Formats: sequence, C-alpha cells, structure tokens
Amino acid sequence: MIFTGDGKGKTTAAVGMAVRAIGHGMRVRIIQFVKNDPTTGELPALRRFENVEVTQAGLGFVPPPDDPQFPQHQQAAHEGLKLAAEAVSCGHWNLVILDEICFAVSAGLVTEPPVINLLQQTSRYLCIVLTGRQATPGLIDLADTVTEMRCIKHAMDTGREAQNGVER
Repeated sequence: MIFTGDGKGKTTAAVGMAVRAIGHGMRVRIIQFVKNDPTTGELPALRRFENVEVTQAGLGFVPPPDDPQFPQHQQAAHEGLKLAAEAVSCGHWNLVILDEICFAVSAGLVTEPPVINLLQQTSRYLCIVLTGRQATPGLIDLADTVTEMRCIKHAMDTGREAQNGVER
C-alpha cells in the first residue's frame, strides 16, 4: 500500500493503520526514512504500545545532491533499508511501515531496485505500507493500493508555523 502526493496526511494515514493493527493484536514495525525529530507526536504515542517498534533512520531535511552532507543522508537511508529488510524477513511483524521511503527513492537516497526487490520477497501475509512524496512508477506498479494526497491549501503556505498534533 502506498500513500503519496504533495498533500498532508501520508504519515498520519500510515499511523492510523498502525493503530488499527494494534487494536487487532498485531505487531507493527515502523521505519522512518528521512525523519529525525524525536518531538513528533506519533513517537511517544506509539511507544506506549508494547507490540510496536519505531526507528527514525533519517538525518532530517535532505540537502541537494551536490551538498557535501548528501552522502551522509544516503548512508542513513541505506541503513534504514537494512532495517526494513530485517523487519520484512524475520517473520515477527504483521505490518511494516516504511515512512518516507518513496521520497527517499525519488530524492536519490536509495535506488528503486533494492526497494522493489525487498517488496517482492515479502510474504503475502505481511502488509507493507510505503509513504512519501513522488512515489516512483515502479513502486506504484507493484502496490496493491495507492492513495494520492493532493494539497489544495495548507496553512503553512501563509506563514503559519507547524503545529503540535497537526504537522508534528
């Protein structure tokens, strides 16, 4: 399943799926690519549940590819992909969420083929959710369900700062 697009709500939709899975006694593994902010509201909320594991594998806002810091972001994304491979292959989790993996691919932090390979090796009994802007055609083709969030209007465009419980 993919939640993509330029609109708000991709991670929120995935976290909603996690809550639903938790309600059914399922085990949930979340790996957040790109993100590195321990103050986001979903982290303390999800960590209250014993059958959820969340890892922020990113370094924050991604610089342009010609920035000297870009290789460090690539390395972090590759480490996140290793965590994802472990989560998918171990047989422990019922739902695996790869938050911002679509953006990580489109931004060049990781390439599409290893992500596709990972998805193709997944048991049919495991649900995987991918989120992030600019989902690539290969990821979209492989997905069973794709939802595009489209931004029509956003308060931050008028200068409003990110709000706790809304954007973070």
